[in-house]
Amino acid sequence: MAIRIEDLEPLRDYLYRFALFQLQHSSSAEDAVQETLLAALEKPDSFNGQSSLKTWLTGILKFKIIDTQRRIYRDPLLLSTIEGEEDSSDFDVLFNKTGHWGSDAPRRWEKPEASLEDKQFWAVYTRCSQLMPKRTAMVFAMREELGLEIEHICQQLEITATNCSAMLYRARMSLRICLDKNWFGNTP
Repeated sequence: MAIRIEDLEPLRDYLYRFALFQLQHSSSAEDAVQETLLAALEKPDSFNGQSSLKTWLTGILKFKIIDTQRRIYRDPLLLSTIEGEEDSSDFDVLFNKTGHWGSDAPRRWEKPEASLEDKQFWAVYTRCSQLMPKRTAMVFAMREELGLEIEHICQQLEITATNCSAMLYRARMSLRICLDKNWFGNTP
C-alpha cells in the first residue's frame, strides 16, 4: 500500500500530542514525530493495511519514544538535568504501623472510565506526572502508558528489576497523592 506525505500530514498533530505527553519536551516530541514519519516514508511496504494508518504510525512512534527515553537516560549531560529521586519514606504517612492503609485510605473512584475520557483529568494527570522526578516518570510511562514489561524496561535503561519496581512504587504513590488532592478534591 502506497503511503504519501498527504496521508501522513493530518496525523501529525495527534502524533505530536502523543509524543509530548510521553516525553514532556516539545523538541524531543517533534524529533520523535519526524523520525516516525520518515520511517513510514522510507518503508511504506511495511504498512499492510491490517490496522489504520494512525494505529500503525503510533506503533512506530512508541519505539521512537523509547529510543529517545533511552538516549536521555544514558547521556550524562541529559541525565544530569534529571532531578534526584525522592525518598520512599515520604509515603510512610499513608500507612499505619502494620503497613496497611491508614486513615487516609484511597477512596472509591466512581466511574473511572468517564474520567479517562475527560480532558481535565488528563491535564491533572500530566501536571502530577511532571511533579515526579523525570526518571521515575519515564519508567512509569514506559510501564503503564506504553505497556512495556519490567524486564524490557530494565534492559532498555540498564537498571535492575528492584530499582525499576521501586521507581514504579514511588510513581504510583506520588500519583495517588497528587490525584487524590487535585482530581478527587481530598485534602490531607
